[in-house]
Amino acid sequence: MNKYAVIVAAGSGIRMGGTLPKQFILVNNKPVLFYSLQAFLNAFSDIQIILVLPVDYMDMGQEIIDAYFDKEKFRIAAGGETRFQSVKNGLELVEEESIIFVHDGVRCLLTEKLIHRCYASAVETGTAIPVILSKDSVRIVNDEGNDAIDRNKVMLVQTPQTFHSKILLPAYQIDYKEKFTDEATVVEAYGLKVTLVEGEQNNIKITTPIDLLIAEKLINDRN
Repeated sequence: MNKYAVIVAAGSGIRMGGTLPKQFILVNNKPVLFYSLQAFLNAFSDIQIILVLPVDYMDMGQEIIDAYFDKEKFRIAAGGETRFQSVKNGLELVEEESIIFVHDGVRCLLTEKLIHRCYASAVETGTAIPVILSKDSVRIVNDEGNDAIDRNKVMLVQTPQTFHSKILLPAYQIDYKEKFTDEATVVEAYGLKVTLVEGEQNNIKITTPIDLLIAEKLINDRN
């Protein structure tokens, strides 16, 4: 089966507090984005990478590809105003029936095992959404105040969210809605159910400076 990874790295990284988007910040002398890209290339030698970048940083993305990777495996797409539009722009470069991974570029600690697990589920069921159980107590806010809910029934969603192209490509032809926070919500709005698979505790999304410290420690331990 053909394989594509749409790596979404089109954010501005406002919560990181600096001027450089977090996907380009160096961790152990390599950009955060490097580790995400390398994981997919290690997982499948025949995968094609579609890298979605902010318009102002497309040259920087190309420099990372040229410095570390075989450029024949990459195509670059411009990010949009929303995640939905950024993913849609990337999907326009998918050229054949395939399994498509959609991954947050700043989740740089994912493993090959997780990628393979998502692939196997998508081949079997058409979808794969990696999740982990909440370790914290959870409350939901309502009009009357707030209520505790059973944390064992709360799943924290990760990426790579993985789909057969026959599902994901037509799903992204529907009109955008604010509730579309990830690919799973788009596919569900299209009328299909999604399959949950086991995620990874270390598959964190780098959002704040402390996340960078954690990522650096975990990468050092891995090496």
